[in-house]
This record gives sequence, structure tokens and C-alpha cells, in this order.
Amino acid sequence: MKFSLIGKTAIITGGGSGIGKAISKVFAEQGAVVHILEFSPDNGEQTVKEIADAGGKAYSYACNVSKGLEVKEVIDQIANSSDVDILVNNAGIAHVGNIENTSEEDLDRIYNVNIKGVFNCSKAVIPYMKVKGGLILNMASIASSVGILDRFAYSMSKGAVLTMTYSIAKDYIKHNIRCNCISPARIHTPFVDGFIAENYPDNQEEMFEKLSKTQPLGRMGKPEEVANLALYLASDEASFITGTDFPIDGGFIKLNG
Repeated sequence: MKFSLIGKTAIITGGGSGIGKAISKVFAEQGAVVHILEFSPDNGEQTVKEIADAGGKAYSYACNVSKGLEVKEVIDQIANSSDVDILVNNAGIAHVGNIENTSEEDLDRIYNVNIKGVFNCSKAVIPYMKVKGGLILNMASIASSVGILDRFAYSMSKGAVLTMTYSIAKDYIKHNIRCNCISPARIHTPFVDGFIAENYPDNQEEMFEKLSKTQPLGRMGKPEEVANLALYLASDEASFITGTDFPIDGGFIKLNG
């Protein structure tokens, strides 16, 4: 079977909702044992239930990825019972604003989750992956590569994710640890629906259509499309790929000029 993850153990941060949930379900469908690290325990448990109902195997752990000790305890627990083959650093938060209306507290909040979270989780799994190799897959963004209006703090954090990807790939290639990242454009998740409902309650359909058309393909991406790319990069079929960013953006980066 192409893109099989049978016999693999995958840790997915933020795996209980949105893109992370789609990745968790696709990985489980392909045979991986999925371990979800979730800030929201209810989301994690619901995803575990859906995976189990479909015949897969998954576990969920309440975990704040910005807390290094908390992350290490959970990953040590997982590693004590199995190899750690795959880490998907998906957990992240958004922020709207330019440098003038971004507070120091905003910047710290984004840094703690989007940058420090990737640092904490990667640092915790690398000692285990050094034994037999593995894959670290980071969730970057088109904002890692191009300027996005009013996304100062978010873009800063995703630029760091991109360069952390390059550094880890370079430093650990000798240990057979691959590290890549995915850069989505706007993906239709519950977060997008909530953002529109909160900020444009009187013209939600119009705003959804407007946001969709910012992608050259004329629509937002689907979480499952990102998950399928993640599946390929996590599979043995992608074993020759490391230190690379993969945009999945409906043409946004190259065709919006």
C-alpha cells in the first residue's frame, strides 16, 4: 500500500481540531498509532473517539506546548512504550495586527505557542529519533515567505518555523532525522468560520466569498488536502526529502503578483 504508516507512531500537536484533526485522522487511517497533544482536552478526546470508531488507534493528552517540562513529560511517556517515528508540530495561534497595534503581550503569546511550542516538542523527540531516525514536520505558512497585510506577529512566528525547519534538517541529517514544513494559504477550518462570525456577523456569506477569492484558485483549501500532503511527507515514499518547505496555497505565492 502506498503511503502506509503501519507500524509508525505519530505525535501530532493541536491534533484535535482543524488541520491537526484532519492529519490525525488521515494518519490513523493509514495505520499509524496517533498521539494527540491538545490544549483543549475535549477536542482531543473527540478526535480519538472518531478515530476509534473508524477502526484506528489514537490517544490524547492535555498539553500546553509552550511549557517545556509539560511537553517533555508527555513525550517521555509516549516514548517509554514505543518508538517515536513522526512529530507533526501543528499547534498554533493567530493574530491580526501590524507592528503598531501589536502589544508586547500579543507578541509573547504568539512566540510562546508558535515558536517555543515547536522548539519544545522538537527538542523532546530528537533524543529518541536519534536512535532509529524519524520525521519532524512543521506547520509553517505562506506568511513565512511573503508579506501578508496586518499579520506582523503571526508572520514573524511562521518565518521562525521555516528557519527552524532548515536548521533541524541540517543539524540532524546525520542521524537520519528528516525535517520539512508545510506552508498553507487560507484553509477552511472552524477558526475561519468563527473569525467571520465574530467580525462580520451581518455579511458572513459575502466575507467568506471575498476571503475565498484571495486565493488564485478561487476557493479556500480543505484541511484534508493539507493532511494528504502531510501523509506523503511522513511516508517512506518521501524518504529522500528533507530541509524543504511545501506551499499548499492555491497559487497564492507565485500567482498573486
